[in-house]
Amino acid sequence: MGAPAVFFAVALATLLAPASGAPVRQQASRNKLLLVSFDGFRWNYDQDVDTPNLDAMALDGVKARYMTPAFITLTSPCHFTLVTGKYVENHGVVHNMFYNTSSKVKWPYHTTLGIQKWWDNGSLPIWITAQRQGLKTGSFFYPGGNVTYQGEAVTLSRKEGILHNFKDEAEWRANIDTVMTWFTDEGLDLVTLYFGEPDSTGHRYGPESQERKEIVMQVDRTVGYLRDSIRKSGLESSLNLLILSDHGMTTVNKTASDLVEFHKFSNFSFKDIEFELLDYGPNGMLLPKEGMLEKVYEALKDAHPRLHVYKKEFFPKSFHYANHSRITPLLMYSDPGYVIHGRVNVQFNNGEHGFDNEVMDMKTIFRAVGPSFKKGLEVEPFESVHVYELMCKLLGIVPEANDGLLSTLLPILQETTATPSGVPLGSCRGWGPAEP
Repeated sequence: MGAPAVFFAVALATLLAPASGAPVRQQASRNKLLLVSFDGFRWNYDQDVDTPNLDAMALDGVKARYMTPAFITLTSPCHFTLVTGKYVENHGVVHNMFYNTSSKVKWPYHTTLGIQKWWDNGSLPIWITAQRQGLKTGSFFYPGGNVTYQGEAVTLSRKEGILHNFKDEAEWRANIDTVMTWFTDEGLDLVTLYFGEPDSTGHRYGPESQERKEIVMQVDRTVGYLRDSIRKSGLESSLNLLILSDHGMTTVNKTASDLVEFHKFSNFSFKDIEFELLDYGPNGMLLPKEGMLEKVYEALKDAHPRLHVYKKEFFPKSFHYANHSRITPLLMYSDPGYVIHGRVNVQFNNGEHGFDNEVMDMKTIFRAVGPSFKKGLEVEPFESVHVYELMCKLLGIVPEANDGLLSTLLPILQETTATPSGVPLGSCRGWGPAEP
């Protein structure tokens, strides 16, 4: 970027950046935005069951052939990429579990949802950015939506309980009703709404099971109920709706002679390990004891043909994952269908995710409908990291620095879509990587 361009960018950023405590003036024509995530909805789950409501939504709006999630293809990292526009190594939520290699503490997924320091580690999600620019936001069960960031909380939020029943259809509808009142009565501009299915069913029964097909039909009914609720609430002409997911799902291989079992590797010993994070699908991290890194690496690098073990600095750059202080000196992932067993075999799911995000079974869905979107448009696949820039444009706010490109999804919008005051159409970008 030349000197004049740099000067212009800095000047424009200064003009657009709100003073401390002074929100940007809202535009009278600003549309509202609802992001809905159905966890673990694989890109082709709508192809082996009838999904009339998802089909109708595609006709009325935009459908992607599929969307590529971030790596690591786990729930919290992928959801945080959606609301920050950053790859996982840049937003720091590197796992579903909170862990500390010094204290050896490890907390499960639901506990981690409420651990503020796991989430608030330098990246501002869209809720906080929008609020700083004069908007009101809400998070209903969405990962990361129930903690504070730099001391600020989401305007309205709900957190699921640890024993929450993910598949209660009546509750799904009640949650939608609540979100509608957040828009109509509380005046919220942005809400993120999360459903734990079809992920939970896919894990338990497998992605090819009849149970998974039935839960996808329930998802479709819920999409129909949601769109009816939007109409009945008088929001159809002023609310943009995104329906997407965090990752896909694949069938777990359970052939006894072909399992990835650390406790059976002949040259490996847990006595050489200071900290381990294993038994979580196909992903693993190890902190060897001092002086043991080479020994452990040599013991593991060819221990199983389906296991890929790397020193942190040599982990594939294309994953945008390993360059973060939370990542241990050794990390690994296994091939599709293979999970990593540690000291004992404790994983019995029939479906799993966490695999290479280029594997087709990890791809997921993207649907969009509303006043800002074109109609009847199917687009080529794209990465989920670009969704954040799209949402900022829909809300007319200035993004934080991020890894996404607005140009990726700009063609799906009507030309009259709002932008921040003074910013030309198509240039509502954060001060992150320059567009090519």
